[in-house]
Amino acid sequence: MSGKKTEKSDQDKVRPTFGQTCLEYGQAIALAVVLALVIRSFLFQAFQIPSGSMIPTFLEGDRVLVKKFTYGLRNPWNNRLWLETGRPERWDVVVFISPEDHDKDFVKRVVGLPGETVTLVGGEIFIDGRQLEDPYGRYDPRSHSPLRDRPPVRLGENQYFMMGDNRDHSSDSRAWGPVEFDLLKGQAWRLYWSWDPRDGLKLGERLRVGRVGRQVE
Repeated sequence: MSGKKTEKSDQDKVRPTFGQTCLEYGQAIALAVVLALVIRSFLFQAFQIPSGSMIPTFLEGDRVLVKKFTYGLRNPWNNRLWLETGRPERWDVVVFISPEDHDKDFVKRVVGLPGETVTLVGGEIFIDGRQLEDPYGRYDPRSHSPLRDRPPVRLGENQYFMMGDNRDHSSDSRAWGPVEFDLLKGQAWRLYWSWDPRDGLKLGERLRVGRVGRQVE
């Protein structure tokens, strides 16, 4: 009998109290929150595509993961650069803070690099006077956008000329000028969700399964 009582008493000793259980769960939740904040601040961040300015690369309703560490580690509160890890290359798709409204983020494609002079004539892009082959630009034959013709713009040592792939339906560097390196947030990497926002579609029609997981090019 005494042996059974001792065994039961030992089991009671190792059973965690309600307070200990709450503490363990609280620690696990806190660790998960910290990891999520670190990932979002320095590694990957999710962005939703709100418009058709990047068609056909992005459709309205796409959601994309952005690699925040591609061009540097930044202060997550004011985007100030702590450590530079790289620079954008031509045709990179990047997310950056709007030069006109710092509360908004834009996603565009890099067309002009620091030190270059960018000119547009009839939608054709010229870099330092030489025509640039444009594999991503899409023009609307019904449009007569004034943005197809722009005077020469000389880029500074930390400036980039950004354009949306849907050229006639994009507000970009042709309208508000170059983007400073300090405004960059990261490089668009991969679609993780795509949902057609139009009303009247069935569930199977709204979810664009074929776009989920697609790498951004």
